[in-house]
Order: sequence, then C-alpha cells, then structure tokens
Amino acid sequence: MGPLDALWHLLNLLLPAAGLGAIAAGLSKLLWRTALRGVAWKRLAGWASAGAGLALLGGLVITGRDGRMATYAAMVLASAGALWWAGFGPGRR
Repeated sequence: MGPLDALWHLLNLLLPAAGLGAIAAGLSKLLWRTALRGVAWKRLAGWASAGAGLALLGGLVITGRDGRMATYAAMVLASAGALWWAGFGPGRR
C-alpha cells in the first residue's frame, strides 16, 4: 500500500465521525434554536466530530475491527455528550 492509499484509508475511517458530527450539530441547532443561538455551528460540529472520532478509534482498538454496531452506538453517545458539553454544559462560552 502506498502513501496515497494509506491517506484514503485514514480519511474513509474518519469520515463517519465527521459526517455524524456535522449532522448532529445541524440538527441540534435546528431543534434548540434559541438555546444555542450564541454557540457557533462550527464549534458544535468540531466537538461532536471529535467525540465521535475518539469513540470510533476506541472501538477499533477494543474490538480490532471497524464497523461494529457497538462502535457506532458509542459514536452516537459520544457525539451527544460532546454536543451537551459544548452547547449546554461547562464548555459553553
């Protein structure tokens, strides 16, 4: 495998976490419009993507495989926790 193939593999591994973070941030801004007015979408998406990415990498390390349903469930929970932290919890500015 060459360096370009390795880059594509890494990007495809992290793409579900980035997509989940972007969608979750958009939906949370839509649902809690007034409560999240002062929090930028990019901030929410960054926190949610980071949480989902960490859960994805943790699931890969623990199970040894990518794409397990338990890993995806952990990604959803991690992204929800990160959204709470950045939007409503102590991480809110």
